[in-house]
Amino acid sequence: MKILLVDDTQTMRMLLTAILEDFGHNVICCDNGKEAVNCYLREHPDLILMDVVMPVMDGYQAATKIRAIDNDWVPIIFLSTRAEPSDVAAGIDAGGDDYLTKPVDETILRAKLVAMQRIATMRHKLIAVSNDLEQANSELQRQAEVDGLTGMANRRLLDRHLTMEIARCTRTLSPLSVIMADLDHFKAYNDYYGHVAGDNCLKRAAEALSKVISRSNDLACRYGGEEFCVVLPDTDKEGVAHVAEQLRIAVEKLAIPHIKNGGFVSLSLGTSTTVPDKNCSAEQLLEGADQALYQAKQSGRNRVVAYDGPCDH
Repeated sequence: MKILLVDDTQTMRMLLTAILEDFGHNVICCDNGKEAVNCYLREHPDLILMDVVMPVMDGYQAATKIRAIDNDWVPIIFLSTRAEPSDVAAGIDAGGDDYLTKPVDETILRAKLVAMQRIATMRHKLIAVSNDLEQANSELQRQAEVDGLTGMANRRLLDRHLTMEIARCTRTLSPLSVIMADLDHFKAYNDYYGHVAGDNCLKRAAEALSKVISRSNDLACRYGGEEFCVVLPDTDKEGVAHVAEQLRIAVEKLAIPHIKNGGFVSLSLGTSTTVPDKNCSAEQLLEGADQALYQAKQSGRNRVVAYDGPCDH
């Protein structure tokens, strides 16, 4: 174990260090409680052996402070010449776990260290398991918000992100834009080229769209099927029109053959822009962009149409 030994008497420190190192432990020494607190945070020991009566800050105060500033639990054994029941109780109340009287009996100390070694081993295992669980939960959270085919954000993340950005833009009185985009005649593409080719087409289109969306607060996601959605905070009508046209061009430049669409895969897009207020909802923004997308489809496809409805302030 890594043991933090705290005692203001140099002779005691040297004696206990020799015993502890002979038992096979790594020892770090301090001579007062204040130094012990700083050393504990720096070294993260497995066990603390601490004198009670010390200058600057006594052992009880140091233990109380350690317990208050760190949620991790490390055993603290107090060392003292005072062994009255009230002293032992005070040590436990301060956050200690055991109490040894000086001079320390070597046999008793060895037995205590064996017990503490078991605790330290269990603690390290629990920390490892906890870290593994945290990483697993983080990965599950990531997977829950990522589309499995394209690697883009999915509807779940879109809903959360859009709600947050509406609230933020409402506070800052900033414009918020949404783009709904759809690959043209994609059902016909799947029917003609097959679903494997359709999946590859979606992945290539998603990659091209993602490259256009570069700002940290912007979000591009797969909305469903061959439909995509982009959230652009702090973006006005002119800005979203520019981004939407870049998205359209990005898919067009892929030059993916689509005989049922006049030669190549193309993208139709609808945009919706508002400076949101407390009455504006995510559904309104998405519905506006979806209506504009429908108009883009009806007017010939492979184009951008802006929504100009009641959600637009």
